[in-house]
Amino acid sequence: MGRGRGFGKVILYNEHFVVYGVPSIVSAIDRATTATVEPLKGRGWSLDDRREATPGYKEDKMEQQKESIERILKAAGVDSTKNPIKITLGGDLVAASGIGASAASCVAIARALSEEFNLGLSDERINEIAYEGERAYHGAPSGVDNTAATYGELIWFVKGRPIELIKIKKPVEIVMGNTGVVTNTKAAVAGVRERKEKYPEKYAKIFKDAEDLAQKARKALESYDLKAVGKYMNENHRQLQEIDLSCKELDFLVGIARKQGALGAKLTGGGLGGNMVALTPGRELQEKVARAIEKEGFEVLKTKIG
Repeated sequence: MGRGRGFGKVILYNEHFVVYGVPSIVSAIDRATTATVEPLKGRGWSLDDRREATPGYKEDKMEQQKESIERILKAAGVDSTKNPIKITLGGDLVAASGIGASAASCVAIARALSEEFNLGLSDERINEIAYEGERAYHGAPSGVDNTAATYGELIWFVKGRPIELIKIKKPVEIVMGNTGVVTNTKAAVAGVRERKEKYPEKYAKIFKDAEDLAQKARKALESYDLKAVGKYMNENHRQLQEIDLSCKELDFLVGIARKQGALGAKLTGGGLGGNMVALTPGRELQEKVARAIEKEGFEVLKTKIG
């Protein structure tokens, strides 16, 4: 039996902008999807998805998931007609929008295939195979999600360039709030592209501002200026609102977090639903923000970046 795991992630700055070469900052979180691959009698492959999930997530993603697994098998060079397999997914990462659930599963499956078939795949190759799997979910993904899922670090990511690791003094507590709205990331990416083409001057300025913000945010992280880190998260949320990627549920949760003292809060991931993230250094503040979100009937994840 082959085993593998892939980390969940939180994008701190510049989801969607990253598709167009703007720098993004992403951190793995301490939750992961696990996968096992074992021989199966018969032909082809079967899937047993045991992950906890946002209601409707697995159903909405089912066809994309099937395509993703086919892409992963092809990229890994595994012919399931000759080598039938059963894939089982589990772990403590909830299958939900905005936390890298699809990327984590792609990485986990690729690693399990590598172990089961003695492929000896490097992390770099695992990342490439996971990217192919992500194409089923995102169309033309930036690669930021699968990179975080593979390497499990705090990462400076620019599409098409080698990753750079960001080192900070110590990990920082965050709260992720789940709107319960399942995101269609392909549609969100297509919408940004359509509006960018329709309003080129407006979008050019927003994208340039987002690039400048990422540079300042990186310096703030490296100097451990958490107030500035939070301020730039708030600013990035406003930029994402300007390109129509937020929604009333996200804005509501962001507002709660800020009111409770979070240093910054923003949407994270595909937008139009999914998750938001709040910067809440210290267990006391983390608990306070988490309780306030839960009180409104939303699910939370308490974790750390860095």
